[in-house]
Amino acid sequence: MDLLIKNGTIVTAIETYQADIAVSGGKIAAIGTDFNEQDFHDIVDARGKLVLPGAIDGHTHLALPFGGTISSDDYYAGTRSAACGGTTTVFDFVQQNPGERMLDAVKRRDALAAPDAAVDYSFHIGVGDVSTDELLDSMEEAVEYGIPSFKVYMVYDFGVDDGSFYKVLQRAKKIGALVGVHAENKDVNNLLVQQYLAEGKTSAWWHYMSKNELVEGEADVRAVNLAKMAEAPLYIVHLADKMGMDAVTEARRQGYPIFAETCPQYLHFTNEVYKRDRGRDFVCSPPMKNQESQNAIWDGIANGNITTIATDHCPFKQAEKDWGITKKDGTPGDFTTIPNGCAGVENMYPYVLAQAGAGRLTFNKAVQLCASNPAKLFGLSHRKGAVRVGLDADLVLYDPEKEFTITNEAMHGDTDHTIWEGVKLKGYPIATYSRGRLVFKDGEFLGRRGAGELIKCKKLSFHGPEL
Repeated sequence: MDLLIKNGTIVTAIETYQADIAVSGGKIAAIGTDFNEQDFHDIVDARGKLVLPGAIDGHTHLALPFGGTISSDDYYAGTRSAACGGTTTVFDFVQQNPGERMLDAVKRRDALAAPDAAVDYSFHIGVGDVSTDELLDSMEEAVEYGIPSFKVYMVYDFGVDDGSFYKVLQRAKKIGALVGVHAENKDVNNLLVQQYLAEGKTSAWWHYMSKNELVEGEADVRAVNLAKMAEAPLYIVHLADKMGMDAVTEARRQGYPIFAETCPQYLHFTNEVYKRDRGRDFVCSPPMKNQESQNAIWDGIANGNITTIATDHCPFKQAEKDWGITKKDGTPGDFTTIPNGCAGVENMYPYVLAQAGAGRLTFNKAVQLCASNPAKLFGLSHRKGAVRVGLDADLVLYDPEKEFTITNEAMHGDTDHTIWEGVKLKGYPIATYSRGRLVFKDGEFLGRRGAGELIKCKKLSFHGPEL
């Protein structure tokens, strides 16, 4: 045997108990007590610590071209940062180019990820072109390869119209796939941007106002209705508003397979951050919303209508955020010239677990939201998301008493700031194992570039809001 983790308290989505974990060949080989320690190469005493499944971040944007630059964490920096926050699998997005088959897009992107990823990874495919039957049919080819999740955008120049969205939903239902959606009303967003700029309103606050609660909420409601019409499952990514939360809650009450993801930034910050001196650092899409929406999202966690927590990790450096003041060419900037996105992959699990320690949710619920539900939703519960014999030994040792203050200096990505600067947490991961390999311990990254592998996911089937 390779590794014995003994005397820890194992926390899963459904139970908490004391036992030892034996690891062999990168897998959990046995869970029990009274192992013969002479059978193990390494022994770790986890007394007083929680032993958790590694988190699965279902929403990252690594090395993403956006707004005239590229997000500052590539596949190595992003997965290194993930490991140091207890996340052992990340899902990145592949954006399909016009005329490109879905599987070709995956292989193109994987060529970038495979040499660099330090922990395991998979992909969602961003749908860009289903204008022909051949391109629509190529969804099934990707599903058979092991990539059964897709994403449509209702906003941005590359976003799809409602007809194409509906067509993708119909096809996904037939082939065992899940469609995620970035829901914002593109036309209203664009109109508000034009109006605010014409009025000389250029600060980060107006980014929020142009993508306010109703701009997001209307699109959430429309997306839910399209999924109902298609009788297809739907996954709303980075849900941040009360109207959308209410629509998801009602659809699930009616028995529809509608699932929602939210992110730590929406649970911790409100739109007040856009009034700060460096409010531009918080510009992301969708933006943080008002207190009423934040309360609704927390209620969604409590009542089970938020299915997952992910990050939308997409960091840019402060000099790039400053393009909201002065563009690259030296001319005046505005909120539309700020690259959209914030860092978060290293902060998700520690933040949610600290909230559990503070009593806002249970540790079991934290594991459910950050590990077991993403594994089930995206088709990789055969390998990830739980502490169970036969699964990958993706394990996190968590000290519930460790005091930690988030600073950018203590983070492990390649950006130069964090929106979480100064946030204090009680409880923090002290070690992370990826397939039995120690990749993080006591603040130090111990993994290696290229050690992660592409995880092939299974076909999906949802008949109701099972999760």
